[in-house]
Amino acid sequence: MLTDRNQTELPSTDPHANDAAPYGGGDPYADYRAGDFAFTELVDLADRRLGAGVIAANDEFFAERENLLIREPAVFDPERFGHKGKIMDGWETRRRRGADADHPFPAPEEHDWAIVRLGAPGIIRGVVVDTAHFRGNYPQRVSVQATAVEGAPGPGELLADDVKWEEIVPPAPVRGHAANGFEVTGGRRYTHVRVCQHPDGGIARLRVHGEVVPDPAWLAALGTIDLISILNGGMYEDASDRFYSSPAQIILPGTSRKMDDGWENRRRRVRDTNDWVRFRLPAQGAVRAVEIDTACLKGNAAGWISLHGRDGDTGEWFEIIPRTRLQPDTPHRFVLDAEAVVTHVRLDAYPDGGVARMRLHGTPTEAGAAELARRHRESAA
Repeated sequence: MLTDRNQTELPSTDPHANDAAPYGGGDPYADYRAGDFAFTELVDLADRRLGAGVIAANDEFFAERENLLIREPAVFDPERFGHKGKIMDGWETRRRRGADADHPFPAPEEHDWAIVRLGAPGIIRGVVVDTAHFRGNYPQRVSVQATAVEGAPGPGELLADDVKWEEIVPPAPVRGHAANGFEVTGGRRYTHVRVCQHPDGGIARLRVHGEVVPDPAWLAALGTIDLISILNGGMYEDASDRFYSSPAQIILPGTSRKMDDGWENRRRRVRDTNDWVRFRLPAQGAVRAVEIDTACLKGNAAGWISLHGRDGDTGEWFEIIPRTRLQPDTPHRFVLDAEAVVTHVRLDAYPDGGVARMRLHGTPTEAGAAELARRHRESAA
């Protein structure tokens, strides 16, 4: 059930109760209704940086489907119009009509849809349907379905009769110009989602938060892998500071392209303290080499770092890399004298500053590989 940030049920008797006020000038986000959803701490499985994409939609007359996955907040320009009408930063379909003059409204079951390929298959814990700037032209209700089809299926294959789509968010009302969050229960692993607008309208952004469940056969075929990568099931757990950007970005694939594409904390003013971030591997692994990259962090990179690991939730922390000087805007590589068997790692920054990316190169242990296989098997059941 959709709730507002105070966890009160939204009204449903008035069909216009969830409208936002018409734009009156000034900051368009001044009256935006934000949400506070615990599941947004988890990785966005529909992040384009992981390989996600909007691969099909039944209609995108006013605004393109690809806008759904743009990382930045939606932009509103009140003066921007095109030959089809107002240009919106989101996915917007035309207004549906009924069969004839005596039935001007569409049938109750009619709706618009868009199919999103998740960048990393996984267990979905929550969905955010953001209707920013869609004040009176947002959908009356939304629903979300999911399926698991391996490989790289096209739209025709995903829409085939033999593909089973499961409803993970039943049709529910949404608010205009707001972040609408839906918690998802269950432990199934999915590869694609289909977001539906009932009957039509516009959605600015879509986020699909959850836990990556990698294919253990693929990881085994690769041999040495990045044990902490989001794509391989690594997860951010906690950090001392998240002021400027999320520490979870440290374990994204690829190279940081700008300053806020990594982890940057505020300036630390308390002496003899430092910033830190903690991650959990998808399963026990043996680390043999480490990369720490400060790309695009030039006057604000961490001065020094150290890396510690532990084996198990209650294991003792031990040193993997001693306190070491970093250079700004530079990749750093460390070959370990002996492999470090860990399930968790903690990166310390002294005294503060940013890190763009971290890689832990190694292989799952025998116990780790068995755990990965078990999780993959159970999430596919």
